[in-house]
Amino acid sequence: MKADDRRKEIVSLLMSEENPTSGTALAGRFGVSRQIIVQDISILKAAGFQIISTHSGYLIHRTPLAEKVFKVRHTSGQTEDELNLIVDLGGTVADVFVWHKVYGKVEAKLNISSRFHVRQFLEGIRSGKSTELMHITDGYHYHTIRAESEEILDQIENALIRELYIVPEK
Repeated sequence: MKADDRRKEIVSLLMSEENPTSGTALAGRFGVSRQIIVQDISILKAAGFQIISTHSGYLIHRTPLAEKVFKVRHTSGQTEDELNLIVDLGGTVADVFVWHKVYGKVEAKLNISSRFHVRQFLEGIRSGKSTELMHITDGYHYHTIRAESEEILDQIENALIRELYIVPEK
């Protein structure tokens, strides 16, 4: 099993368990050393998963937030407006991903929940360190948005539609 697949399985397993799962148990299940599991957990934490290490094993914090994926399209010049619209209405932009015809799903964790985070993100882009993922798919991309309620997600969706950022379903 590839490392990325194993990490996805670890998240899935931890999400399904109510009680902590030991590193030894995970190592046995996936046929790797306990040290590999420790490295996997570190990588998952860095990717934004809220995994808690306890004396009896690992737990994952399940978000009580409502969540929805939106397919959007806009220019780079509209990125700040799109992100501010979402956070101003109480949403968190958990990630961005694109579907590449060769590579498949290409994803980045964002966890943008305030105008401060929007500015930080845009400073990274504008500094020339990298470009936005949407550029490899002609502006088309997806965001997983989290909010405290479905009503807030509906408000965000309506605002994205009003601004013509949502890609209409065919």
